[in-house]
Amino acid sequence: MCGIAGLWLSEQSDASRLHDTVSRMNTALHHRGPDGGDVWCDSENGLGLGQRRLAIIDLTDAGKQPMHSADGRYVMVYNGEIYNTEELRQKLSGANIAWRGHSDTEVILECMAHWGVRETLKRLIGMFAIALWDRHAKKLTLMRDRLGIKPLYWSRYDGNIGFASEVKGLLAGDAISREVNHSGLEAYLRFGYVPSGHSIYAHAKMLKPGHILEITAHDQASEFAYWSVEDAVLTAQNHAWSGDDQSAIDALEDLLRDAVERRMVADVPLGAFLSGGIDSSLIVSLMQSVSDRPVKTFTVGFDDAAFNEATFAGDVAKHLKTDHTELYVSPQDALDLVPKLSETYDEPFFDSSAIPTYLISALTRKEVTVALSGDGGDETFGGYTRYLWAKQLSKAAGCIPFGASMVARMLTALSPEQWEKLCGLMPGKHATSAIGDKIHKAAPLLAIKDDLERYHALLSLFDTDKLLGARNGRKQIRVPGEKFCRNRNLDYVSSMQVMDTMMYMVDDVLTKVDRASMANSLEVRVPLIDHRVIEFGWRLPAHLKLNGSVGKYALRQILYKYVPREMIDRPKTGFGVPLAQWLRGPLREWMGDLLANEALYTDLGLDRQYIDRLHQEHMSGRRNWGHQLWTISMLSDWQQRWLK
Repeated sequence: MCGIAGLWLSEQSDASRLHDTVSRMNTALHHRGPDGGDVWCDSENGLGLGQRRLAIIDLTDAGKQPMHSADGRYVMVYNGEIYNTEELRQKLSGANIAWRGHSDTEVILECMAHWGVRETLKRLIGMFAIALWDRHAKKLTLMRDRLGIKPLYWSRYDGNIGFASEVKGLLAGDAISREVNHSGLEAYLRFGYVPSGHSIYAHAKMLKPGHILEITAHDQASEFAYWSVEDAVLTAQNHAWSGDDQSAIDALEDLLRDAVERRMVADVPLGAFLSGGIDSSLIVSLMQSVSDRPVKTFTVGFDDAAFNEATFAGDVAKHLKTDHTELYVSPQDALDLVPKLSETYDEPFFDSSAIPTYLISALTRKEVTVALSGDGGDETFGGYTRYLWAKQLSKAAGCIPFGASMVARMLTALSPEQWEKLCGLMPGKHATSAIGDKIHKAAPLLAIKDDLERYHALLSLFDTDKLLGARNGRKQIRVPGEKFCRNRNLDYVSSMQVMDTMMYMVDDVLTKVDRASMANSLEVRVPLIDHRVIEFGWRLPAHLKLNGSVGKYALRQILYKYVPREMIDRPKTGFGVPLAQWLRGPLREWMGDLLANEALYTDLGLDRQYIDRLHQEHMSGRRNWGHQLWTISMLSDWQQRWLK
């Protein structure tokens, strides 16, 4: 695992200046690779490549980058991990390559020299962001793994081409300006993150998952996909599972065990995150089933029972006999991290579960360098409660042929606190937490007849016309996969899964994990996002994913073989923090200062009166606007850290 960066100047430059610039870009990514770093320059062509190394496989100098192919034609920097390198090495046995070491970097490079870029990418199992310089053709090729596990930004600014694992690398090399991309800003305000293919910075873009960018000159760049979720869905529809349910579950277990076992290969200590939920418990169960020693597992706990999964994780760890480490953190531990988030996430990022993700990464890194995680199960196997909720909303909206808007207005005629009081008079008061806010959020969705438009509304934190004002000609970023879902007439839940896999999983879940873990120089591997698992998941019948009101049905059946059902069948806790309470309490002053930041209104164009109203309603307890106010606060914090 590493950080990579590079710069291709439009004009020849002094070799030492180019080297110094790329070195600065490299230094900005030191946290991604504290074990070493180097820069290589082709001064004649004005190109420099840099890499910071987190040594995982082949700890010797034979694994150092930038790396040259044996024939001298190609130079490569790479961030990631490939899990089928030995098979690929064997396939090259007839090529008479004098191997210098056993790193996956060398295998990728020689595969590309032998088979070419596209054929090599088809064969790789793993996560990666790659930059390849062809010294003969004078061509720079950037590549990102199929599901977007590893990040790669690129820029075209002032006639130059730049790339880096994180935006801070581009900023360090003056490869972009600090000008804001207003489409990216609007996307952040709607989703809480900026989708791949875009950036909050005007001159930068995140390369899309499963894409290749070929640059043959500073004004000639072509981007195309070599793999896509849509193609995986189409292929699965043509090769749907034809056997019985049990054979499908058995085949899935075999595939998952292979995905897990491949990710347990490392020349450094290895462990796993364990929350006690279905996904992490399944990954640890499979790890323990193929290990001859107790797997090291790690959990972070909170004193607030509503957000604490540590007790569940402890029960699972005890049952599986893992070598378990548990750290309870105080609210102050978490709060102390909040002001540091904008340094870690150099684009604005709203997901507050970044806090516990950072804390568990810091804990885990004290003992191991690599950790396996259960991320990715919800999207493929139907785990999000919103899938069931959206399905019910769609059905409810369909039962109101006329007057849906009137029904929505009636439901919101009572304030959230009035709903709370009314529901409090009913039996089961404990089950009506924040029911007023939930009704106010769900009611407008009833008036939306189109399912995919309802999905957009469900994802949106803000109506950006209210927050930014209605502007003619403003281009709204749509969720990738929407057109595909309409054209293929996918059912509502399947459509949500496609779009979540293409955007939410990549730009929220994986971004959160990558930045939090790499800030602590920890490599995180995600077996459930092995592309073979994704492809197989789409072949399964829908009832093996969302079965009635039970999500991740197939994964549960596998897990029950390793962990007692009663340890698993419980409401989903989530990996969050008590955000609404914090903003009314210990973060009150912090938020107030950030909302008073004049640049939000003068430079970024936000409506001050609208935000003030949300702030007042939240602080009075009349409404819960915690997510929205956190989103604005993080934007303000980012603006003050990165735009000044």
